[in-house]
Amino acid sequence: MSRAERVGIFGGTFNPIHLGHLHAAEEVLEALGLERMLFVPSGGPPHKTASQGDPIAPAELRLAWVRAAVAGNPRFAVDALEIERGGTSYSIETLRTLGKQIAPDLPVFVIGIDAFAEVGTWREPDALFTLANFAVITRPGASVEAAGPWLPARVRDAFELARDGRSARHRAAGTWARLLEIAALDISASEIRARLRSGRSVRYLLPEPVREAVLQSKVYAT
Repeated sequence: MSRAERVGIFGGTFNPIHLGHLHAAEEVLEALGLERMLFVPSGGPPHKTASQGDPIAPAELRLAWVRAAVAGNPRFAVDALEIERGGTSYSIETLRTLGKQIAPDLPVFVIGIDAFAEVGTWREPDALFTLANFAVITRPGASVEAAGPWLPARVRDAFELARDGRSARHRAAGTWARLLEIAALDISASEIRARLRSGRSVRYLLPEPVREAVLQSKVYAT
């Protein structure tokens, strides 16, 4: 595999980061032969807003938790550029900034299939695919239409599908998007926040240093 495919970017709110995130990142590393996975916590996520009783933790806390979570894996790293930049976080700006650091290589942008379906609503969606390849995470056996509908309608015509319908190449940029089945852990950040609000245990759902820090912060407690 070429060096252009060996750096992954895993963005997200990480509210909070949990073992499911870490397991997914490790699976993608192995599946694609990546050298590094950069975790990029969002500062002000444009598609997520806090609701009453279910807050988004302050960016500085989420960043600290991500750093603690990845500390034991030499192939994991954290980039704080979205938080340091301030304001609303847009993936197009992140890819342009990181692209300059990685150039002339292109990163692999790691994204869940549900979020990928909304890419057409993101800022400059057409330009995103000139800056990165896309690994679209799905679960084994999940109901996914392979014949193209998994590609967002906004950009579907810009891609040429492979025969199996589960990967595609951008006609102009030459970048790729592919479905990547991983054995994901059944853990969600929203479930963790709900457990914390009700005083239930989150042990074995979060890395232990993160669990301790989250409990001390009392961000999600009622």
